[in-house]
Amino acid sequence: MAYLFNTDEDVRQMLDTIGAASIDELFAAIPRSMQMAEPLAIPPAMSELELTQQVQALAGKNRGVTQDVCFLGGGAYDHFIPAVVDHLASRGEYYTSYTPYQPEVSQGNLQVMFEYETLICQLTGMDVSNASLYDGASATIEAVLLALASRPKCKRVVVPENLHPEYRQVLETYLQWTDFELTTVACPSGGVPLDAWQAELDETVGCVVLSQPNFFGVVEDLGPAAEAAKQHGAVVVAVADMISLGLLASPGQWGADIVVGEGQALGNPLQYGGPYLGIMACRSEFVRRMPGRIAGQTEDRHGNRCWVLTLQTREQHIRREKATSNICTNQGLFALRAAIYLALQGPQGMRETAEHCAWKAQYLMDRLTSHDRFELAFSGSSWREFAIRDKAGAVPELLHEARQHGLQAGLELGTWYPSLQDCVLIAVTEKRTRAELDRLADVFIHAPQAKELANA
Repeated sequence: MAYLFNTDEDVRQMLDTIGAASIDELFAAIPRSMQMAEPLAIPPAMSELELTQQVQALAGKNRGVTQDVCFLGGGAYDHFIPAVVDHLASRGEYYTSYTPYQPEVSQGNLQVMFEYETLICQLTGMDVSNASLYDGASATIEAVLLALASRPKCKRVVVPENLHPEYRQVLETYLQWTDFELTTVACPSGGVPLDAWQAELDETVGCVVLSQPNFFGVVEDLGPAAEAAKQHGAVVVAVADMISLGLLASPGQWGADIVVGEGQALGNPLQYGGPYLGIMACRSEFVRRMPGRIAGQTEDRHGNRCWVLTLQTREQHIRREKATSNICTNQGLFALRAAIYLALQGPQGMRETAEHCAWKAQYLMDRLTSHDRFELAFSGSSWREFAIRDKAGAVPELLHEARQHGLQAGLELGTWYPSLQDCVLIAVTEKRTRAELDRLADVFIHAPQAKELANA
């Protein structure tokens, strides 16, 4: 909020109102020995430019992701955010608003929700979207619970190992105290092995979860896996990367019934891990039990276009026993940012962004694998993210060396997958320049190897 100073007349009026002779009188209760005896040694005033440069220099002494070049991924990505997103989203009428319990006084918010939901449906190929959930992980479990509610006699959920490991942890946490069983299919080659996948499917499976691209960045044909699940009557939940849908087929095209995802990449900054935006969209047959709020368009009695809450299944809106979930909250500010971002990008902009990610990731991949020390952890296609294996087996040292050069170079896959202790997950967004890609490749290639470190 902008600083509003008080004039001498403002000060006099306030003092007269409270019956004080001066501002000093307000501090009379503080012992004289504890009051400032001498004026502060404040240097002469600087111009705005000089002050900005000095503050930036001080801030530059701090080290963090915001100063380093970011190749981190695994669900949160350093994508470009147009300035207009911040400008529009920070307007007071958006920034201070809350959940529209009374639609007649919340037309602006409801229109934002409607536009956001429309854009998400266009992107995912689904019939309806809600607004909104906490993040990608909570959206995933909500989708699973929604799917299981539609298959009440089925008690099993099947997921591949290449689903985001933290999403799987959330599923395990939710389902461990229920009658539902979570089955994980191993993915030794990175993609979903169709034979092993089909072997786990039977009439007891109510829901499967597939991700595109998967956690390793691998892009695969999920149509056969989705079709195999549908043959047993299971509901197919897709975890989709929204930026990738500018280039890849929508989940609706390859057989998904419910689509979820993380909306951070759609105009929302990394901001140290949250808050983020959970996205959920589904086919029309699931809408009655969809969590959250759904805004719809209609007309008032004068024939003017207006918006209403078409469906509201939150506990705050309806009786607790009728509510489908209470996990959803007012992530409307982030949904607003996503709507602005998507409207600005349009289909062509989304495609160009996705293409730049693919091209730049491929360039870095080629540079690294041209050296004998590195190889791809998995074969097949990838998009923005890829897993690279360090044959020297010095991944922590490799990433430490990169940090010394101002590079947040990637994630240690061994954190979640013990068999991949020698692998790094690297994400390349459209923001990365060729110079930055070359810089990372040179640091990796010339970094000390495990034997050299042991002998040092």
